[in-house]
Amino acid sequence: MSDFNQQVIEEFRANGGKVGGMFEGAPLVLLTTTGAKSGRRRTNPAVYLRDGERVLVFASNAGADANPAWYHNVLANPRVIVELGEERFAARAVPLEGEERDRMYARQSAIDPAFAAYQEGTDRVIPVVALYPEAERLQAFGDELARIHDHLRRELAKVREGSSASDLRAHCLAFCDAMAFHHNGEERVAFPHLEKLFPELEEPLDRLRAEHALIAELVGKLREAADPETLDRVANELEAHFAYEEEQLIPVLNSLESVPWA
Repeated sequence: MSDFNQQVIEEFRANGGKVGGMFEGAPLVLLTTTGAKSGRRRTNPAVYLRDGERVLVFASNAGADANPAWYHNVLANPRVIVELGEERFAARAVPLEGEERDRMYARQSAIDPAFAAYQEGTDRVIPVVALYPEAERLQAFGDELARIHDHLRRELAKVREGSSASDLRAHCLAFCDAMAFHHNGEERVAFPHLEKLFPELEEPLDRLRAEHALIAELVGKLREAADPETLDRVANELEAHFAYEEEQLIPVLNSLESVPWA
């Protein structure tokens, strides 16, 4: 993925579908497809046109003589993920043909003359792809990660608020066990799948693994004695870790229509 595309995607997700620069004011959608050869997730911003319940996107590739990679992906794997404003849903991609394709491309060209210029500049017939939303909306798996983190935050708060030695030990053991289970599951199961689907996550995942090791060491000290200094350090390290993990992984997890490691 180009740096430019990545910047547009990040700005889109941070601002509920609004972006600036050359796409300011343009109706943009994020389209996530599955690589025809690699099987990896690929996300691309695209200009869209509403047509009733369906969303139309155009494989213009800025008028180049070759179709964009995402078009080959939808031919091989028609099930896609669509992000439209703050909405996210699964859809089925169907290329339009004949008169319907011509009519819809003409409608888009009337709205945005750049598309007429794209077609004039190439001998290929620029495909129009209809995205039909599936009836059932997706579960947001990234939001589930945030809920797990909130639970662990509450467990740590109980440790820090322990009113007696027995309360402190009980809450500490509950927190330590939950934290170890969560991080072990991420490293053994989730992270390897994410690296395969999203190679660009290699560096962030390496950082998260290093943070896991540091937090595990501190949590081990909590098991022995929950002293205020260690508690404060765990709380600070954990909050920084959660914030970084949520920033890096929630958008990726929320782009999945199923959990590949389930």
